[in-house]
Amino acid sequence: MGMPPCRALALFVGGPKTLTDSRGEWCSSIARERVDAPVQLEMRGFVGDQATQSYHGSPELAVCLHAQSHYDFWNATLGMRLQPGAVGENITLATWDDSTVCVGDVLRIGTARIQISGPRTPCENQARFIGRADWVKLTIQHLRTGMYARVLEPGMLQAGDPIILEARPHEGLTVFDLNACYYHTYNPELAERFLAAEELHAWWKQRLREKT
Repeated sequence: MGMPPCRALALFVGGPKTLTDSRGEWCSSIARERVDAPVQLEMRGFVGDQATQSYHGSPELAVCLHAQSHYDFWNATLGMRLQPGAVGENITLATWDDSTVCVGDVLRIGTARIQISGPRTPCENQARFIGRADWVKLTIQHLRTGMYARVLEPGMLQAGDPIILEARPHEGLTVFDLNACYYHTYNPELAERFLAAEELHAWWKQRLREKT
């Protein structure tokens, strides 16, 4: 599989909070808190974690992962100072990112097992939390979205745990390639391969079908 070693650089857990900025008060779960102690991961997500919007709360979107390399990119190109957790993810990946992780990948972290279900969709809450009105546009332009995973086996994990790639049913169907196919250059043949992957979240399959 040729994957470099990776670990959970940081873990974040939290629920709805009232946040305040120049536009006033708003409610979101994006301001999750960093947790260094072991945390239990259940089928619907981490114990103590709760989505604010109902559409974020499905088992297919139980865990949100983001890459440290994305933060490195934004900090270098935009002069920002983003740290892990800045876009509200649960797990920050130390080395892997959207271009190395495939839809359907089974990952073991601690005693838990998760499976990549598809890309994350950039949203206005991320833009507001970071303080850049052009955040969604930039994320799509550079295809640095992060990803979601379902839980296959509950377990305990903590920051620093190795992330082990246990299975890869769809070699070459990376999260980056799916984003590129949808947002940039639609490739019918590649789209069909993603549509045939039963592990891809149904919401993404519908979006691809609408492109045909």
